[in-house]
Amino acid sequence: MLLGFRPSLRLLSPRLQLLQSRCVQSEHPATSAAVSSVLSALRSICGEGGVSFGAAVREQHGRDESIHRCCPPDVVVFPRCVEEVSALAKVCHKHNLPIIPFGTGTGLEGGVSAVKGGVCFSLRNMDQVLDLHPEDFDVTVEPGVTRKALNSYLRDTGLWFPVDPGADASLCGMAATSASGTNAVRYGTMRENVLNLEVVLADGTVLHTAGRGRRPRKTAAGYNLTNLLVGSEGTLGIITKATLRLYGIPETMVSAVCSFPSVQAAVDSTVQILQAGVPIARIEFLDDVMMDACNRFSSLSYAVSPTLFLEFHGSERSLEEQVLTAEDITQSNGGSDFQWARDAGSRERLWKARHDAWYAALALRPGCKAYATDVCVPLSRLPQIIVETKQDLMENRLTGPIAGHVGDGNFHCLMVVEPSDPEELHRVHLFTERLARRALALDGTCTGEHGVGLGKRALLCEEVGPEAVKVMQRIKDSLDPTTLMNPGKILP
Repeated sequence: MLLGFRPSLRLLSPRLQLLQSRCVQSEHPATSAAVSSVLSALRSICGEGGVSFGAAVREQHGRDESIHRCCPPDVVVFPRCVEEVSALAKVCHKHNLPIIPFGTGTGLEGGVSAVKGGVCFSLRNMDQVLDLHPEDFDVTVEPGVTRKALNSYLRDTGLWFPVDPGADASLCGMAATSASGTNAVRYGTMRENVLNLEVVLADGTVLHTAGRGRRPRKTAAGYNLTNLLVGSEGTLGIITKATLRLYGIPETMVSAVCSFPSVQAAVDSTVQILQAGVPIARIEFLDDVMMDACNRFSSLSYAVSPTLFLEFHGSERSLEEQVLTAEDITQSNGGSDFQWARDAGSRERLWKARHDAWYAALALRPGCKAYATDVCVPLSRLPQIIVETKQDLMENRLTGPIAGHVGDGNFHCLMVVEPSDPEELHRVHLFTERLARRALALDGTCTGEHGVGLGKRALLCEEVGPEAVKVMQRIKDSLDPTTLMNPGKILP
């Protein structure tokens, strides 16, 4: 959300961004002074080239893809192994310096902002695929490995990692934010696909959440520390290794696009397809405004109406049955303008509208910036919240095409906003708060996949209640009693 919103450098002109990046000053002089006093210790661990005070580097590591303002750290370090991460954490712990983990910076809730200054741990140099066990369908990766890099590495094995949040995010960063995306309806989110984590705690202790080197498909041994760290957004520790589930690449994939007369008809089709037991891999929703934007941006000719994008994975024989069942269901709900595709090129063209949605939304208002909201509700409540949200957008003169992972009840308004208009920014701020509370009122969540970060801390308390927040705080106090790990995030 946009609580305490101030425009970030990402919302300024390129020239102004350049000017400001040359004079980035620390907002925390005491922390900055403490960092200067341990400079030799940091360099002795990472090497001369592994420590940066450069303004441009600090600014780059003080923001993500959200609209939250840039809060640069006092210094950026680039460790090369878990031993260096642990040694650096011990230095920070001894001198009471905040620690902010950084992967690729593709987050959407301000999770990497150094709101109290401190030391940013940029993990890009730890980029090895460490252990691949194709017969066990699992792999262990370092935090610099992105999802695209992993799937490229796996290309000749017949395996893939299907969790796809859209951006080419680091896999350990995806674990930290509990990312999901278009394939979650079939393959689950990061929570279902992480088997073990290596984590460096605030005092430098190295923890293996399921035991060193262990990778069973399931376990009933004690508290689930792995899932405690998944979604912790760097507030409990730095993830330095992740052991992940892999899947066989499907023999065949078939995609389809189908338009509907209403949001209700599209969602009814989704529910009925899932109730019929069709193991659909993707089922994505775009509203009429989003479809119109995609048609204009990509020179397409889809119907300007609520639309589902579907994808099926399996054998040739199983796909025939899946496709026939889905087609019968969608037609019974008024679905029309079917377009099917089997070969990779046709499927890619078919999905072009969905993949280009962000850029298509931006093209509606050239020169503006975009911000993606993120709520999730039970499937049966999806038509109601989308209709109410569209009405809210019209009444408040806001541009916000809707796209979502309808199989999960998760959707996004891609808000297109003029950054130099404070009145419009305020209307967006109020709208995003209303949207989140609308989702909570319908038994949903204020964030389906982006995380809490900076903006949704108050909403987290509204969602889970004060007692749950107190328990979270006690966990935080136990693992990080001096509040060094990514301070200012998740908890109020």
